[in-house]
Amino acid sequence: MVYPHGTPYVTPHILHKNYAQAFDAEPINLIGRDLDYFSQAGFDMDRISLKRNAPVALLYEEAIRNEGAIISSSGALINFSGKKTGRSPKDKRIVYEDTSKDDIWWGSINIKLDEHTFEINRERAIDYLNTRDNVYVFDGFAGWDPKYRIKVRVICARAYHALFMNNMLIRPTEEELKDFGEPDFIIYNAGQFPANRFTKGMSSTTSVEINFKRMEMVILGTEYAGEMKKGVFSVMHYLQPVKFGQLSLHSSANVGKEKNDVTLFFGLSGTGKTTLSADPNRLLIGDDEHVWSDTGVFNIEGGCYAKCINLSAEKEPEIFNAIRFGSILENVVYNPLTRIPDYDDISITENTRCAYPIEFIPNAKIPCVVDKQPSNIIMLTCDAFGVLPPVSKLTPEQASYHFLAGYTSKTPGTEDGVLEPIPTFSTCYSAPFIVLHPGRYAEMLAERMAKHNVDCWLINTGWTGGRYGTGKRCPLAYTRRIVDAVHSGELAAAEYETFGVFNLQIPTALPGVPRELLNPRLAWADKEAFEREVRKLGGMFMKAFALYEQDVDEKVRLAGPQM
Repeated sequence: MVYPHGTPYVTPHILHKNYAQAFDAEPINLIGRDLDYFSQAGFDMDRISLKRNAPVALLYEEAIRNEGAIISSSGALINFSGKKTGRSPKDKRIVYEDTSKDDIWWGSINIKLDEHTFEINRERAIDYLNTRDNVYVFDGFAGWDPKYRIKVRVICARAYHALFMNNMLIRPTEEELKDFGEPDFIIYNAGQFPANRFTKGMSSTTSVEINFKRMEMVILGTEYAGEMKKGVFSVMHYLQPVKFGQLSLHSSANVGKEKNDVTLFFGLSGTGKTTLSADPNRLLIGDDEHVWSDTGVFNIEGGCYAKCINLSAEKEPEIFNAIRFGSILENVVYNPLTRIPDYDDISITENTRCAYPIEFIPNAKIPCVVDKQPSNIIMLTCDAFGVLPPVSKLTPEQASYHFLAGYTSKTPGTEDGVLEPIPTFSTCYSAPFIVLHPGRYAEMLAERMAKHNVDCWLINTGWTGGRYGTGKRCPLAYTRRIVDAVHSGELAAAEYETFGVFNLQIPTALPGVPRELLNPRLAWADKEAFEREVRKLGGMFMKAFALYEQDVDEKVRLAGPQM
């Protein structure tokens, strides 16, 4: 059968074989002089088809053909990570070797691995990749400031993983790709293949390990794409302070359109970091990982990795509209007839995600770098005990204390067995990704704040008028009003009073925010119950902070709650 336009009717597969196959082989030619690297690394270049920085459309085709991916109604690729739908922190290892051993904060977060075991797992990963018909390579950058960026190479066997890192790293221009040269950091992702759990140092069939001497990462036994993203962040969290003398941060950042003033937002999951940094009056520098450098602030990533649970166009229009051709929806359930994603369905996981290039956000600042020092730092917490004020102005010592504490709370209903609010302390607001001792990051933060006269604010987006179950969540409209007052300078000029136990300075008035909201004690009908909850939370802070007491200045130790 021949249609009027002259194209013979053939199945897409046959059309692909006869028409597109010649192009599919082309990405290997882009590698040129780098072929020697792959041969020396152990790749069988006579057998595998190596595709470097393949076009998005090609990655779509191969993910659909080989991995069971589908295209959503909005054009995003829906793919699945298999058994692992989140990070595996207990399987994360860092190689204990001479060049970095004295800098790493060893313990339950950074577990030691010997060099020999790393070599075994590295060879296991390369051997597995050599059995694949298609191997994908993506070369990109981490860090928007050319002075401090690193060149990252990802080698993987799933088109989904290649597209994910295409979105999350900074994509090079054709000229930059041509002159890419030797990478500074390499990820070998053989996540479809398990680690040998009988190998020394392995506790399961999953292994995520980083070697700072070789500047390499090996992934076995997990196909969750987020491991690569956080691997790159861990490397930047090490290199920026150690090699470049710059401060890497787990934070979002934005900049004012008129005053060009920069704000950093720290906050754990559920505190509102993503929501509050997306501001129509400000440009988004980035939503998750940044470096505060000697010259300003820059984003580490080239994309965003947003949570999709309960996502809607009404609540988060920018994220919702970014889910289009080129984006990846990860572990999201969809209607098999309409291909419309169901963001409320958590039958696969609550950790449904979307990865998209940052330029898909209309309010993003491209390039994601600002040559200006921050004016404000906002530390976000969601206090389910209902006792922390909605906004407090922190002294430099209090800023260091709360940065090290990294407090928020899990609320009942978020996990099985959680019957009352559970405090969560994640040091530097990034405990799972911390590499150096937390005190080192805190000291750098304090130095930069003092040098540039940066104001720091603790904003509680949690409960008021009572703890979870009796009080109510602080309305988003009031929190936005508080953030606006930070940016306008209103709060810096306000009058303050002292909030006991935590010794926080809280404003006595702010137009548009009720007086009883500003001072939590006024919002509680049962004053005795309020005092009990304040002392209870203060005691939790003191217990959690004991881990860092020996390593911080006495002024910082005294900046916490006083019972």
